[in-house]
Amino acid sequence: MPQKKHKPEEIVVKLRQVDVLVSQGRTVSEAVRTIGVTQFTYYRWRKEFGGLKTNQVKRLKELEKENERLRKAVSDLTLEKLILKEAAFGKLLSPARRRACVDHVRQKLRVSERFACRVLGQHRSTQRKTPRGRADEDALTADIIALAGRFGRYGYRRITALLREAGWAVNVKRVERIWRREGLKVPQKQPKKGRLWLGDGSCIRLRPERPNHVWSYDFVESRTHDGRKFRMLNVVDEFTRECLAIRIDRKLNSTAVVDVLTDLFILRGVPSHVRSDNGPEFIAKSVRAWIDAVGAKTAFIEPGSPWENGYCESFNSKLRDELLDGEIFYSLAEARVVIEAWRVYYNTARPHSSLGYRPPAPEAVQWPSNEGGSSPPNAPRVAPRPVMH
Repeated sequence: MPQKKHKPEEIVVKLRQVDVLVSQGRTVSEAVRTIGVTQFTYYRWRKEFGGLKTNQVKRLKELEKENERLRKAVSDLTLEKLILKEAAFGKLLSPARRRACVDHVRQKLRVSERFACRVLGQHRSTQRKTPRGRADEDALTADIIALAGRFGRYGYRRITALLREAGWAVNVKRVERIWRREGLKVPQKQPKKGRLWLGDGSCIRLRPERPNHVWSYDFVESRTHDGRKFRMLNVVDEFTRECLAIRIDRKLNSTAVVDVLTDLFILRGVPSHVRSDNGPEFIAKSVRAWIDAVGAKTAFIEPGSPWENGYCESFNSKLRDELLDGEIFYSLAEARVVIEAWRVYYNTARPHSSLGYRPPAPEAVQWPSNEGGSSPPNAPRVAPRPVMH
């Protein structure tokens, strides 16, 4: 028969009973037999509860419970501190990150799921819910990676515009989430230099108000594989952002400038103003006299202020960043073909950030080749989207 487990109050009562019997002259062994325990148990009780009264025992029990509660609280606070230290730095904003953090903490510190979720602010139902991705997630990710590989200088906003053009009903936030999850990014450019602003810059005085109102042109240089230089004359409509022409040759002088403008004026009409820097090809008397003779006006920027020709300078940077810096041209003919294909793509398909990620001119007119001379005004529309090399 199992021995009865005595409560502390009962133990104190039996000890006081033994004390009374001993005070009456009985021996300890005789008094202990009256309470029904062994002498070993008596002396163990006396060591733990000797000298206490019943109300003191109750107080002792309360103190022990309070002490145990405090020990547990200190232990929990220490454990919470360890969990927060083991968790990832910063805010765990997404349920997926908190779910992964809870699993890591449980594996590392051997704590319960309930405790880890409470410390990290994760609901237990969210922790146990198996995330289900969208059915088209893999296909969308593959298309984003393919576009990022093809257009290495495009960010996720321009990639979003290309996806929408391809038929994807996707917003920029979802593309950004996949973009960051896959570790995609645009390589850093060279830091920009500070500008010395002028209060009376021509770019501030003259703003494009309609198509064919203000054109701007500028030269860009590059090299073929053999190290020889070639020049490009870029002409841009500042209002539509369309690149009207890119003339490519080893040398381009004021005569070439007049030749390019002649073809464009016949094809597009005469603009109100033509903006340029103060290069010798643009300020030549023959060029200025010819522009005045056909009814246009020149708009030269302030010397040493290239930002006043900002539209053309922006186009030049895109041309160099997205094409010239990533291409090797083995001949001048190859450069003409590839650069012209990129110009057509820039006008008809490439999303432009300042135009709401739409192309500048989806139905741009084909630029006539150097060999064939000028094309008639009813020339055919552009060729299909080019394949970059």
